[in-house]
Amino acid sequence: MTLSVPGDVIARLKSVLGEGGWSDDPERLAPHLVEWRDRWTGRTPLMVLPKSTAEVAAVVGICATAGVAITPQGGNTGLVGGQIPDGEILLSLTRMCAIRDLDPFDDVIVAEAGVTLAAVHDAALAADRRFPLGVASEGSATIGGLVSTNAGGTAVLRYGTMRDQVLGLEAVLPNGEIWNGLKRLRKDNTGYDLKQLLIGAEGTLGVVTAASLKLQPVLASRAVAIVGLRSPRAAIQILARGKAETGGALEAFELMSRAGMALVIRNIPNQREPLGQPHPWYVLIETASGEPGTAEAAMERLLAGALEADLIQDAVVAQTSAQAHTLWALRENQSSAQKPEGAAWKHDVSVPVSRIADFIETATAAIVRFEPSARVVAFGHVGDGNVHYDVLAGEGADQAAHKAARDAAAELVHGIVMDMGGSISAEHGLGTMKTAEALHYKSPVEVAALRAVRAALDPKRIMNPRVLF
Repeated sequence: MTLSVPGDVIARLKSVLGEGGWSDDPERLAPHLVEWRDRWTGRTPLMVLPKSTAEVAAVVGICATAGVAITPQGGNTGLVGGQIPDGEILLSLTRMCAIRDLDPFDDVIVAEAGVTLAAVHDAALAADRRFPLGVASEGSATIGGLVSTNAGGTAVLRYGTMRDQVLGLEAVLPNGEIWNGLKRLRKDNTGYDLKQLLIGAEGTLGVVTAASLKLQPVLASRAVAIVGLRSPRAAIQILARGKAETGGALEAFELMSRAGMALVIRNIPNQREPLGQPHPWYVLIETASGEPGTAEAAMERLLAGALEADLIQDAVVAQTSAQAHTLWALRENQSSAQKPEGAAWKHDVSVPVSRIADFIETATAAIVRFEPSARVVAFGHVGDGNVHYDVLAGEGADQAAHKAARDAAAELVHGIVMDMGGSISAEHGLGTMKTAEALHYKSPVEVAALRAVRAALDPKRIMNPRVLF
């Protein structure tokens, strides 16, 4: 594997792809070489833009023969640097943007890797169906990237991660061969499941070119509320009540701190306080049901019981879809609202749901001892144990010094996570950011097995070579 790409390889790639199928224009490359948070800036001698699976196979085949490395990229919404090349050929799937099929009877949509999540949502709704995975970057995040990182999002509590949404895949393997596994089966018990190997592999075992995805019915009733509460411990108790009292209608349960809410109101236009007065913590709750009025009734029961038990101090329930969108915007802008604040240590972690409050309390105490001026912004998917634990520099603090302490802070936070039986990556993957660190936490037996799988499929290690094991 080489990061110095020979001129004849570049010439062959250009020839195979033809006009419009490649670019080395610095202005066109620039948006593809910078990560959303500006933490990583990459370089590439050539961005290839295949428009078909056959062209992807041709690109990978040429690179495999020459031992030239490839970094696949979807919508460039990743937050751990795995999509940013450092001298490799950049393989962008953005031109593969066709929805090949949608079958309401089988509840399946077949989408190419470059189709955005928003486009899948729109196509499903046009057929009176829905695709339940939701992330804030749905307008730019692509199906290939979501599959390759096993994306989570806000509805994991009810529907699971991307891994649970995929019925079949089409992919180009590291030797350039095409694997057509676009099955639509709910059951296929015929040995190793290659699609599950590719899901979450961050492009290291092949390039996903299309996916068969499960669709769900459009539910007849839906209710969205934001509640104010004193602590994450109260949130865990409300979650338990919600599971028990809503008859399975609980779809989203999102925790936000006062610090994060204040940043959204300060830094995002047209955002305002959702309740009459500020509260230390907030939870956004969504219920949904196939029976008219059921979700609203479930929400009413849940909130009434929680108020009576003194678990929440105030609540507001959206009365229209526009109001629901406004409440969701407070959650979806948590990350964007941090950007104007400068340097931040980002931790995408998971712990058992029962330990979320313990983790936030323990980690925050440790961070305050480590850097007393730091501002902790914790938010995330309480229903599945995923906490985005972000630490911003104090107002007026030395930004450079805060950046320099990032790795030491990550070791501190991740140590607490692991002590609680958690994971240092809940939904963003490892990328280049966490690959080396993950080796400290995985057993030698597991690492050896993972490396054996990769070596079998990609012996030259040309696929995203700086990512994973």
